[in-house]
Amino acid sequence: MDTESDRRVDRGARGMIDVSVVVPAYNCRASLDRCLTSLLVQRVAKEIVVVDGGSRDGTRELLDLYAACHPRVITVIHDRHPCTPGAARNRGLARAAGRYVFFCDAGDRLAPDALTPLVAAADRNGSDVVVGRVSGARDGLRDSADRASLAAVYDDLTCFKLFRRAFLERHALRFDETQRTGEDMAFTVHAYCHARVVSVVADHDCYHAEATGAEGAGTGGAEAGCVADPLTRLRLVRTPIEVMARHVPPGALRDRLLLRHLRRDVLALLGAPFLDDDEADREKIAVEVADICGQWLTPGVRAALDDMDVARLAALDDTARLVRLARVEAAPLRHRLTDVSWRGDHLLVGGHACLAGPPATTNAPAPDAPAAAPDVGGLGGVVGLVLRERLSREERALPALHATGFFTVLIDVAALPPGVWDVHVFVECEGVRRPARFGSSRGPGAGVPGPRLVNGVAVVPFLTRSHGHLSIDAGGHAAGVPAAARLTRARRRARRLLVEGHVRVGEEPAAPAVRHLVWRERGPGREYRERAVAVSSEGFAAETDVPPPGTWDAYLELDLGGPPVRLPVKVEAAMDAPARTMRWWRGPLRWTARPYATAVNRRLSLSVRVDTPLTLVKRAIRTVRRR
Repeated sequence: MDTESDRRVDRGARGMIDVSVVVPAYNCRASLDRCLTSLLVQRVAKEIVVVDGGSRDGTRELLDLYAACHPRVITVIHDRHPCTPGAARNRGLARAAGRYVFFCDAGDRLAPDALTPLVAAADRNGSDVVVGRVSGARDGLRDSADRASLAAVYDDLTCFKLFRRAFLERHALRFDETQRTGEDMAFTVHAYCHARVVSVVADHDCYHAEATGAEGAGTGGAEAGCVADPLTRLRLVRTPIEVMARHVPPGALRDRLLLRHLRRDVLALLGAPFLDDDEADREKIAVEVADICGQWLTPGVRAALDDMDVARLAALDDTARLVRLARVEAAPLRHRLTDVSWRGDHLLVGGHACLAGPPATTNAPAPDAPAAAPDVGGLGGVVGLVLRERLSREERALPALHATGFFTVLIDVAALPPGVWDVHVFVECEGVRRPARFGSSRGPGAGVPGPRLVNGVAVVPFLTRSHGHLSIDAGGHAAGVPAAARLTRARRRARRLLVEGHVRVGEEPAAPAVRHLVWRERGPGREYRERAVAVSSEGFAAETDVPPPGTWDAYLELDLGGPPVRLPVKVEAAMDAPARTMRWWRGPLRWTARPYATAVNRRLSLSVRVDTPLTLVKRAIRTVRRR
């Protein structure tokens, strides 16, 4: 016989309840304090309904203590015997009185004041479901949305969300009480498909899933800690797929939702879980996966699968190869950068990479395939580099040349379009590539060389600031181009100023890349451009009109294959003054243009002043008085 705690919420005395938090609990004494505390501090009108499934570790006594201390907030329902999480949640849902219901597992906790923005979003948008960001979720929601699409929220099929209670009652949405795990997937799919408005709050973490992780089947309540075996999970996933298919017609949207199930709930079980099973169960798993894929694998889904999943589909009748593929996926990819250096106009990248793990038999390579990396206690395979451009996502695969335990790749940077190319190392084994960003692990003394001009494009190898990964900037898009412009001569030609100098990028002359001499006024920031030309491989020249009155700094603008690069023109230390002061009359006004080097970093600047006759007289009088 089931009993309910005498210390329960007096609904009539409390008035309107915003949120009923339903918590299934079973033998969770160690985490219960943290969970209930996180619920009690929520700043909304709330009730907490805890369903205890016959706990024997002190959970029951602790719940009664909390109910005694918070009689107007906490209701405890005691079941004599353990029940499934779905049954516990249904009991709590039947007892709930709030406008909204939030499901929380006893091993998890809410972020401080997490319910306030969820309720606000639901009230503002008339939402039936509000999805909050879950801490640590693999594919967590990144952007808040008042009205989110089904595809945007479908990756998260846990029940740790805010539901409008009238919506759940209207559609008679309840958890399957026969399932011991995964019951929240079908419930959440039902809710998503029926909801008129689904909102997302992703500005901060709302829910901390400590016990079961941020995704997958919920295992809270009476079955906390229960993890279904792969065969059971494969049988359970059929239900949410069928629910979704009843509400979403065939097409691109259904393919997107099917892709989520097949990739994460079906084919993923051919990875590490597959290795943990014995031979007989592996055969059964492969048969079950083949049956599900035979029913739901559409051409649109197949086109979106990655190399590993495509290889698994092709090997469903070959469990030995499925095991090898699982080992390839599970093996750590160990890599180290040992050398980055220029070889003429080519960039040489050297290092080591292998899949660590028990030796495995691999397919024989084709006669014209690149040489395989030596098997140094790992899975073997073919090593190479992939260059990926950050904006366009264009990829270029480069095979490697191998020595004993190491590889080298010669990159023809002249063939790279301008952009930032991130360097990835890969090991290809069993027809599947395992890639990783390259360069964060480096050998002693391994660094990057300076830039090089290749066909007029500045190519800058660099290591990213965040993780030290190797990238190549063709054109100076992200990495600063180390270049310098020096003034060697400045002289007056009539009422114009002739500026001559030299420019280098790194250690290389770069005069053919010059385009303009730019005068920029310090205060308002006005600019005047004059054409600059190359007079030699290193030398440039520009003849410029004197700009309007003001203080102007000189910059040399270069085209290095990417966005224009501006360099301050600096005056050689040996030059006391860049040029003689220029003076001339325009009608009654006297113009003065004085080139000079700034005191701090000796940048070329030009002071332009206009004097009236009265100004000149006053200045002369001041000069005489000082004498």
